[in-house]
Amino acid sequence: MSVSLLGNIWARYKPEIIIIPPIFAADRISKILAADFLQPLGSLILAPFFRLTYVENTGAAFGLFQNGNFFLACLALVILFFLLKWRADFIKYGQAARCAVNFIIAGAIANLYDRIILGYVIDYLDFIIWPVFNIADSFITTGVVLLFFSIIKNKREN
Repeated sequence: MSVSLLGNIWARYKPEIIIIPPIFAADRISKILAADFLQPLGSLILAPFFRLTYVENTGAAFGLFQNGNFFLACLALVILFFLLKWRADFIKYGQAARCAVNFIIAGAIANLYDRIILGYVIDYLDFIIWPVFNIADSFITTGVVLLFFSIIKNKREN
């Protein structure tokens, strides 16, 4: 690859390169640590309202679609396809929307990796009153909320 081609890729996809790989890496590292250290313990209480709890999740949030790993992997692929296809449409809503889409893509890729390689998603963040989740879930949720508000803000300004 020539230097100019790499420069063009960097210029065009800099936010994606800066955001997606580190989120994926942080999610993978945290899940490896959870599998290595939490799995034998089951749960580790850190505060009255928070603990680390190892869960192998074959479903989606709130216990939906348990044992629906294949369906959820296919759904993630479809969502990723459309996010990438409509990426340019989302970017027109500004840098916050671009960041939001990158958050969603990174989280979706991280959980999809688990579904394909492990057959389940490792969850470990447990606020007791909420279903156990992981870093990827956090970025997907943050991305969806940020994208929603970016679109609303842009519509109001125009």
